[in-house]
Amino acid sequence: MQRAVFLDRDGVINLAPIRHGKPQSPAGPDDTIILPGVPQALAELRAAGFLLIVATNQPNVAKGLQSRESVEAIHALLRRQLPLDAIKVCYHDDRDGCLCRKPKPGMLLEAAAEFDIDLSRSFMVGDRWRDVAAGHAAGCRSILVAYDYDEPPAQNPDAVVASLSDASRWIRARLAEES
Repeated sequence: MQRAVFLDRDGVINLAPIRHGKPQSPAGPDDTIILPGVPQALAELRAAGFLLIVATNQPNVAKGLQSRESVEAIHALLRRQLPLDAIKVCYHDDRDGCLCRKPKPGMLLEAAAEFDIDLSRSFMVGDRWRDVAAGHAAGCRSILVAYDYDEPPAQNPDAVVASLSDASRWIRARLAEES
């Protein structure tokens, strides 16, 4: 079985504009800024043998605030610039009650089935409580990229870091310890 690093998108891979204390999605590819260190961090994780899979909630589509086409254009940009194996997207809002919207683990479970991933040897990296909870629910270790958002704190992340670069170092250190 393979191992993976699941990555939230906004705030982990690309800059997430903050409005009213909460991270937002960029409007489209022209507004998408890949965060410093992300390409190198992903290259290091890839070299360590991980699949790289984005798992992102995009509720603005369900709310009618953003088109699915603009989200897919952002993902096309990310695929061109970064070594990603897959991008899983939940277009629902909380009221839809779907199984894919984080904090539920649906996107991670779907990717695990599709790519034969051992979730117990995998990691979820995110910047919100929903990401950490989804990772734990799927059986992954969860890493929080800490920002000062105005929302509930993440519960029991396995690590708290300042960036994807720091998360990559932490993950690779765990691999070295387990070898």
